Amino acid sequence: MFETGIRQFRMALAMVTGRRINPRLIELLAGDAVATLQEFGAPGDDVGELLDGPFADPDSREHFQTQAIRRTLRRIATRSPHYRDLLSGVDIQQLTLADFAGFPVTTKADLIAHGPDFVCTDVSPYLSTRTTGTTGRPIEIWMSVYEAALWPAFAALSGLLRDEIRPSDCLQVNISSRATAAVQHSLDVCRLAHARTRVMGQVPATQSLDSLLDREPTLLGAYPSYLAQLVTEARRRGVTPGDFALRGINAGGEVLSPSLAAGAQQTLGAPVTDIFGMTETLPVSGRTCAAGHLHPDLNMGLVEVVSFTGPEPTAPGELGRMVITPYFPYRDCMPILRYDTGDVVRQLSGEALGCEFAGTPAVSAICGKVSQLITTRSGVVTTRDIVEVLESLPSRPWPARYRAVERNGVLLLTVPSAALAGLTTVEVSDRFGERGIDCVIEVSEPGAVLRGVRADLVETTFTDSLVTAGV
Repeated sequence: MFETGIRQFRMALAMVTGRRINPRLIELLAGDAVATLQEFGAPGDDVGELLDGPFADPDSREHFQTQAIRRTLRRIATRSPHYRDLLSGVDIQQLTLADFAGFPVTTKADLIAHGPDFVCTDVSPYLSTRTTGTTGRPIEIWMSVYEAALWPAFAALSGLLRDEIRPSDCLQVNISSRATAAVQHSLDVCRLAHARTRVMGQVPATQSLDSLLDREPTLLGAYPSYLAQLVTEARRRGVTPGDFALRGINAGGEVLSPSLAAGAQQTLGAPVTDIFGMTETLPVSGRTCAAGHLHPDLNMGLVEVVSFTGPEPTAPGELGRMVITPYFPYRDCMPILRYDTGDVVRQLSGEALGCEFAGTPAVSAICGKVSQLITTRSGVVTTRDIVEVLESLPSRPWPARYRAVERNGVLLLTVPSAALAGLTTVEVSDRFGERGIDCVIEVSEPGAVLRGVRADLVETTFTDSLVTAGV
């Protein structure tokens, strides 16, 4: 226990001073947590409090964030070819968060056009990971050996302390195998937590359901659209929650509707957690509380919500773009400043939070992508607005398929006939009207191109090929 205390102190010192953190130190702390769980059944509260950071007090939070941004800029100013000119002449030591908010955002187009220039000159790239390309051309992000070890070590430690993973767990991973960093991350987290991992990828949902039904997996990670396919297949077979051993499901990368989350829990027997994470902004992640707020992990980076038209922050209750800056020493190889994630969120009202993560500031759940917003005479319509209405229909059209455009100031929504399930187009339009959205519903023609989802990134197997060929 004395050694554990020393390791906790060293971790705290590194986090406060901003020095590089020895990944092995965090791995040993994860091992200490495993041993504590095995002996006492629950971890101590002191390390958990350390992980949550000094964010409940606004003044402490601002001081922490200011120091972290200055530390990050000092390193980037001399080692990042892309940002060197931007930071030339900037008095980093006196820079405030308000000053930083005036910096230009980094965009996806910047990463595509100048990717190699984002790699720091004092780091050797080790592992390349790419975005899935569901919202355009994929982006390549490079990781260092240091990052590849540090990120899962922290995730394993926090997961053990928050009971998000246990040594007795088996995690089934149903995300795209092209998400290299996420898959590698899952493997290492389970290794450090002494848990098991079953990487399935985006194989046909029938195969993944068979895997869940052997009662080995206790945790599931999947995109919401793939989870929708699993739930639909489970209901088609008539299986019940008692047929599974699941205790938790993480879904991220797309809009997760309350209807799908409730349906998944009812069918698979485990609560669904809406999580945030993206390749470009690793290792910054976020948890969604029971009230539906997204709480980013502010230890790892600065999260801002800015307006659609400029760099200024959005007002309480307003929609805006989520902009993220990962901090050094957590982001090492390919740092980015004020990355425009393209994700739409709503600033909360500013009132005190009453949720289980109230000590950490939050925004709304992800509402969709800026590129998919539709402006009508009744206001801006987000992907979440559409998905939540469609996926609550009696037909349970999971995942929701549609085509949305603005026409004559109203939302024109084209949906498959199966989504209506006995309702008229007017009745479905009225459901949007209940949310203050003027909407006209049309039924799509057979074979029409509708909204794509991550579950469309199907990964076939040799067995699938034989079945298709009639072998």
